[in-house]
Amino acid sequence: MSERKVALVIGASGGIGGACAVALARAGYDIGVHFHANEKGAEEMLARVSTSGADGRLVSFDLADPAAVDTAIRAFAKERGRLDALIFAAGVVYNQMLALTSAADADRLWETNLRGALLSAKAAAKHMLQRRWGRIVFIGSVVGEHGNAGQCAYAATKAGLIGLAKSMARELAPRNITVNLVAPGLVETPAIGDLTAEQRDGILRQVPLRRAGTSDDVAAAVAFLCGEAADYITGAILPVDGGLGA
Repeated sequence: MSERKVALVIGASGGIGGACAVALARAGYDIGVHFHANEKGAEEMLARVSTSGADGRLVSFDLADPAAVDTAIRAFAKERGRLDALIFAAGVVYNQMLALTSAADADRLWETNLRGALLSAKAAAKHMLQRRWGRIVFIGSVVGEHGNAGQCAYAATKAGLIGLAKSMARELAPRNITVNLVAPGLVETPAIGDLTAEQRDGILRQVPLRRAGTSDDVAAAVAFLCGEAADYITGAILPVDGGLGA
């Protein structure tokens, strides 16, 4: 069994998830680097995790397959001998007006962003309950609280994560398991690559700090919530948005 704490980062092949994997490695965690399709990105993040002094493992499964989620997380926890933290950073984004949102797109958003989060957290919590300690952090979005035109279906899944995090926090607190959500605003990741310059400038004008965030900004908040200093924080929605949602 690992003497270091072990974290599994879902959606760690790049962007915010990859930054979270590296930040937790630096904070003393060994890391499971989850991916589904982007194996090359996951291997690059695994190398960064190893350079940061952690023992890393690649973990691959499809969040749309409930049986695969449970089986893979159970196998990872058994191999490592423990599972102390789960970070759910996976997600898909569709920027579509509601009238143009297909049922298939809505289903994919639900399967990945919300159902995948629920099933991953459920599987991880089984192991944390046995050890009477754990950290679960969901990566949400400022639109989950405040909404955004053109992102109705996406925002709905992120709003669902808030309800999930707050409810799990109440259920798991008696076993010293904290559950929190980090809500980024505009962050420099491939997910915002389809924004036009006009759209980007329009968002930035609403950000009091007048800049987009970085994946490292979000990862720093996640690392804090997974540390001992956050022992008395659960059920919280921590915005990392430059004041966008203020």
